[in-house]
Formats: sequence, C-alpha cells, structure tokens
Amino acid sequence: MGFNVLVVNCGSSSIKYQVFDMTDERVLAQGLMDRVGIPGTKLTHKRENGTADTIIQKDMSDHSQGIKLVLETLTSAEHGVIKDLAEIKAVGHRVVHGADYFAGSVLINAEVKQVIQDCFDIAPLHNPPNLMGIEACQYLMPDIPHVAVFDTAFHQTMEPAHYMYALPYELYEKYKVRRYGFHGTSHYYVTQRAAALLNKALEDTKIITLHLGNGASMAAIDGGKVINTSMGYTPLEGLVMGTRCGDIDPYLVIFIMEKLNLNPDEVNDYLNKKSGALGLSGVSSDFRDITEAAEAGNQRAQLTLQVYVNRVKFYIGAYMALLNGCDGIVFTAGLGENAIDIREMICEDLGFLGIKIDKEKNKTRGKEVDVADDDSRVRILVIPTNEELVIARDTYTISKA
Repeated sequence: MGFNVLVVNCGSSSIKYQVFDMTDERVLAQGLMDRVGIPGTKLTHKRENGTADTIIQKDMSDHSQGIKLVLETLTSAEHGVIKDLAEIKAVGHRVVHGADYFAGSVLINAEVKQVIQDCFDIAPLHNPPNLMGIEACQYLMPDIPHVAVFDTAFHQTMEPAHYMYALPYELYEKYKVRRYGFHGTSHYYVTQRAAALLNKALEDTKIITLHLGNGASMAAIDGGKVINTSMGYTPLEGLVMGTRCGDIDPYLVIFIMEKLNLNPDEVNDYLNKKSGALGLSGVSSDFRDITEAAEAGNQRAQLTLQVYVNRVKFYIGAYMALLNGCDGIVFTAGLGENAIDIREMICEDLGFLGIKIDKEKNKTRGKEVDVADDDSRVRILVIPTNEELVIARDTYTISKA
C-alpha cells in the first residue's frame, strides 16, 4: 500500500485539494469546492486519468462540512480513489502567514495553531480559513500527522537590511512590522527546477523568479536563498496585481480615506479588491480580458498593460543589481506560464542586461521551456509551478521522520 498524502488549501469560501500517492508522486484525485458558506456550493472533483469532472452541488455552511463532503467523495464507490480514510496517512495544509516564527514546514500542534491565529491581523483574508481547514481535518482525521506549509517560510533567509522598513524600530519590536514575502512555496519549487534546467548546482545560481497570477510577486534568489522579494508585510506591496494596487505613495492611503470618507476596513478593501488592473483598466481583473480590450483599442486597457509591465521591469532591474548579475529569470503561475504577449513585453529592451527573448520559442503555454534567444546571457525559463507537490513532499518527509 502506498503512502497517500492529502493536500488541503482552504480559502475564505473555497477548499482546494489533491491526493498524492508519494511512492511515485502521482495525483490520484484533485478538486475545488466553491462558495463554502454561501448558497450554491459546488464541488468539482476529478480522479487520475479522469475524462470528465464530477460536479456535486450541495450547500455547505462551513469548512468543516465542506471537508466532510470532500472526504466522502474521496472514499465513495462512485467517485473515490481510496476505500476508506485509513489510506490517507498524512494531511498537508497550506498556510499563508507564519510571520518570522517558521523558516520551514512544521508538524501542527497547539503552539503552531496559536501562531497561525496570532497572524490573523496580518493576513485576515487567508489565515482564518487556513486554520478552519486545519481544525476540520484534525477533527475528522485525528490520528494522523497534520503539517503546516507556510507561504512566508522560504523568504526567511532575507537579511534585516532587506526586510526592515524605515519606520520607528518599536513597530518591529512590538508588532513584528517587517517585510515577509509570500508565494514562497511557488518561488521555492521553480527555483529548484530552474537550477536543474540550467544544469547548475543550486548554490551556484542567481535567479529572479516571477510568480505572475492574479496575485503576483517576484524574488531575488542567490544560491537557493531569498535575498529580497516584492511583497511585504502583507501581499499588498509590490507589483500591480489583479485587484491589488501594489507599490504606492503611503500618503495616498490617508488621502483616499479623507476624500472618499472611508474607514480603515473600507480603505483596505479599496486597495486590495478594487484597485490594481481592475481599478486602472475599468475592464476586469483578468489579464486575458484586459489584453483583448487593449487589442480592440481600449486605451485604459493598453495603459494598464504598460503600467503592469513597467513595474515588473523595475523589479527585474533592481534585483539584477542586488544579485550582481543573474543566470536566469523564471516566469510562473497563471499569467507567467500562459501570457505570451506579456512575457514578450516584459523582456523587450532588456538586452543591455543580457535578457533577450526568442519570439518563436516564446509561443508556448504551460510547458517547462527555455524561451531565451540563443545568445541571451540570461536564460528565460517558463516553469509551471506546483505548490501542491511541495506541500505533499514536505508533509511526507515530516510525517515519516
């Protein structure tokens, strides 16, 4: 019998999951439950080599009920991939924020859950549902290991000179105000793959990773260790994103609150959910829609793409300086893996930095490939991310220890 690991990622109203057989890292099943706690809950479930998705519509009032339905589906005669829950040997949980308490994945105990709860103020949209998912799984599967894999962990190699803000030091001492960075599991995975594709030892590589999705971040990585990353105390800092503004003048927060008569919760919503590409374009938070509008002549959509690209270019230049050179840049996540035109726009006119894209090679989506020109000093890699596999591997290793 194999060692099956269930990977769970609970959002505020969603549950994503995959079941891995760790003997060969096969995905036995995967799925997504939408609208948890909202009328119209839908579970989309797919088995290994399944030709069609299974759709189950049944309202779930909370994550505990949702997890219960997921487990029933995994063990059912009609849709299941295991006979009973005893075949699941461990559960790995994605947790967004672990502050600076964890530099790696950990076995979940009461102290770990308390830290996750202590980070609610820092990650109010993510950590509460993450903890709900953990507690639901522990209740339903109490006798197996549960492991927390933190988005922030990979970035804990940053030095204070890179993670501290120029604010009164007491804010760090009392409230741990500092840069943390996110998408760490994705940055870690593609860094490992990039070193392999470059045929270099990880400790000898200098890599810039671009996780470009609806949420987006970049990282400068030297020898497998993060030097700096674009997201900060929260995921709001850095690049322009689907609905997040990214870097702005801090005074604008006060200005917006005064002019629009917003309270702190409302301005947080304004910057996180109504800004970014959505706010600037007025079209959508989806870059496919924005690109289509730009091609049709929509000037705000065209402007949005250019603002987006310019911000990414800015960080590439900054990270090249921090690293004192670069072996490769990596495009990953939904936009990075699939947006051919945006990859080309980002790499355009970076020849002075040794970055030259091959337009023909770049005509690819969702595949692991080097799209750099033959004489490009810096390789340009497209690497589909696999955060779930990282979580499964960490969970397997810790559970077997």
